[in-house]
Amino acid sequence: MSLSNVFDIAGSAMTAQTVRLNTTASNMANAESVSSSEEETYRARKPVFSLKEITQEQMPEDYQSLVPGQGVQIDEIVESEAPLRMAYEPNHPMADERGYVYYPNVNVVEEMADMISASRSFQINADIMNTAKQMLQRTLTLGQ
Repeated sequence: MSLSNVFDIAGSAMTAQTVRLNTTASNMANAESVSSSEEETYRARKPVFSLKEITQEQMPEDYQSLVPGQGVQIDEIVESEAPLRMAYEPNHPMADERGYVYYPNVNVVEEMADMISASRSFQINADIMNTAKQMLQRTLTLGQ
């Protein structure tokens, strides 16, 4: 693996962490949204990642030195199967005929921890790219 491949790998990881941050922000923004039915209630979303599956034939000529399977890809964004929160609030304008309102299954503390983790992962990959850039620059100055 050449040092220039680090940029592709770290870049794919940064893209994945950006998706993770966006879904976490969406979950937190909808944490206290109310609905009058279970079907319409917002459900927490989480991205699913895997290793990039690339064959040598699919790779551009410039990247033939890459080993297939390097990097991160986003497979899908799934909705949480955790139960929704129901609250008995008969005076609420969104209450159903039984007086219940439905809140999303978003755990704000868990989402904050996920946001911190994604942010740190993004920063680490940015640092990796910066270090690789510095190493490549120093390599170019060896012949001077």
